[in-house]
Amino acid sequence: MPDRRQFLTTAAMTLAAARLGACGTLDSGKEQRGLLSALAGAADWINSPAIPVSGMAGKVVLVQFGTYTCINWLRTLPYIRAWARRYTGLTIIGVHTPEFTFEKDIENVRRAIQHMKIEFPMAIDNDYGIWRAFNNNHWPAVYLLDARGRLRHQQFGEGNYERLERTMQQLLSETGEPVETKANGPLSAAGIELSADWENLKSPENYLGYARTENFSSPEGRSNRSRLYTAPSGLKLNRWALGGEWTMADQPSHLEKAPGRVTCRFHARDVHLVMGPRRRATPVRFRVSLDLQAPGSAHGLDVDATGVGMAVDQRLYQLIRQPTAIVDRTFEIVFDDPGVEVFSFTFG
Repeated sequence: MPDRRQFLTTAAMTLAAARLGACGTLDSGKEQRGLLSALAGAADWINSPAIPVSGMAGKVVLVQFGTYTCINWLRTLPYIRAWARRYTGLTIIGVHTPEFTFEKDIENVRRAIQHMKIEFPMAIDNDYGIWRAFNNNHWPAVYLLDARGRLRHQQFGEGNYERLERTMQQLLSETGEPVETKANGPLSAAGIELSADWENLKSPENYLGYARTENFSSPEGRSNRSRLYTAPSGLKLNRWALGGEWTMADQPSHLEKAPGRVTCRFHARDVHLVMGPRRRATPVRFRVSLDLQAPGSAHGLDVDATGVGMAVDQRLYQLIRQPTAIVDRTFEIVFDDPGVEVFSFTFG
């Protein structure tokens, strides 16, 4: 498995680095002819039949790696959609390389792509073959190839959209296609795809499984077997805890008996949780609170003002979006049914 996502890999990463990611422009003369050929190894395709290398000959190609629970990838989509509509000479290919096991399920991916209204071709890369061919290590990551199949630009993480679009325009103009000379930005951005509130974002992504979690504060400590956990009455910033009977597996923590709770102390506008029922067609009811109160106007897309919601699919859920001044707050989610798996917190 690859390292953590580019965005906020540790609490020590600066906000500026998290926002922009690491990006660079390669020598325009460097040949990378094997990159497009790697797409032939896709396990399946969504929105298109398999695209042969010959079908990309003479075209500027943007290849983007993502996975459907990655908030950082989701927030790039308004730009990618806008470019797909704006530049007819540009070929955009998404590569879905899963982070979590459930993201390997093609039906899960199809539902997510349909829900997100993604229309460009998406190559399924469950065995990381395309990922390795590109020597990639990040979600999201963009690779821009010119009409001769040469890698001309690569970019990791969010941000630097204007630079990417101007490079795209340059490569398109080299093919003789007339293009605008200014960066236009996205058509619109809302909901989960809205850019993070960078100035107020002080909480990093955190995994909730045994293998990679950080800042776990239940006094029982981490364990990869079923255990009754208790949540402390107070948490320091960016620490989290479990309450109830859970099994902490390598990737997710799994609730054995209801009720069960997950608590964290955070500083951000948005709170997202990657989670879902362990078994399909077995929804899990939950309740969300902020500082032990119903979220009210701070509720996210997947809960109502009273904090009530339902985990139906394994995906990223937006639970909190605060409309007011951002301060340190305590988030808690209580599950009223067993069988839920929780994978990671992300913030925005």
